[in-house]
Amino acid sequence: MSAIERVAIIGGGVIGAGWVARFIENGIDVAIYDPAADAVGKVEAVLVNSRYAYKKLVKVQRRQEGSVTFCDSLVDAVSNAQLIVESVPERLEIKLSVYAEVERHAGRDAIIVSSTSGIMPSDLQSNMETPERLLVAHPFNPVYLLPLVELVGGRKTSPTVIDRAKEFYSSIGMQPLLVKKEIEAFIADRLLEAIWRESLWLVKDGVATTEDIDDAVRFGFGLRYAQMGVFDTYRVAGGEAGMRHFMEQFGPCLKWPWSKLTDVPEFNEELVDLIATQSDQQSGHLSIREMERIRDDNLIGILRALKDNNWGAGKTLANHEVRLLEAANDPN
Repeated sequence: MSAIERVAIIGGGVIGAGWVARFIENGIDVAIYDPAADAVGKVEAVLVNSRYAYKKLVKVQRRQEGSVTFCDSLVDAVSNAQLIVESVPERLEIKLSVYAEVERHAGRDAIIVSSTSGIMPSDLQSNMETPERLLVAHPFNPVYLLPLVELVGGRKTSPTVIDRAKEFYSSIGMQPLLVKKEIEAFIADRLLEAIWRESLWLVKDGVATTEDIDDAVRFGFGLRYAQMGVFDTYRVAGGEAGMRHFMEQFGPCLKWPWSKLTDVPEFNEELVDLIATQSDQQSGHLSIREMERIRDDNLIGILRALKDNNWGAGKTLANHEVRLLEAANDPN
């Protein structure tokens, strides 16, 4: 199959704009449709950050940027696209209406992917005439820096389409993770939901503030997770005896009342005010753009350090730089 060189993005919010940045950095032309009046400004603000980030992240010659075209209609955006990325709000009825219009106007060979963070692809396919070409490609913010993309096929998704998507996302410096069973919220967001629920309880019960919880993550286990994940972290904790020893030693803790993961605090105005007030006290002195730049600088440092060790997300970056070098040296 031919390489994907033209992409349409429906929805120019945080995730949609992040996709724009990732794609054009890899020489792919992007057409965007978003009817919001401020869509152009929001996308361009993300591109300012992404260009700054890539100059610091990648130490080889980068590809010539792909073009960015803001379209007045969905029809204009998708008519010539080989890949169509849906990044609209997380409401099934909105997504279904988008797919209906996409199918009317896009080429029949175009792959359709959703950036949804939790809706199952079989539900997204429910009203489609060509459901075999749809799958979920769920990224993480900032899309232009974080390499993970969860690929989730529905009951009617073609295996060939999944294989092509996996090859494509690898080619643009990402780490495709194929979710083996269709499930709501996939893998990463289910893990995030667990720590989010426990965090809400700790704040609600007065055990910790929002800043305390962030400190627990960023100065402690978050650093381990960033380069080794969950299971390898615990394997090392088991010492020379390995994972079996760790499981035998700490398994009984699972019966202790260490978490409230089977319960959630009542989501009311009191809880919202408590969390929002503490968050404002913690980081209200910084604008969101300043926080994004700080976040990106920190991620670049971690990614480059991991690249030096050819490990984890750094290995993905190293492999991508090899592809960039090959492209730069290719006379064709």
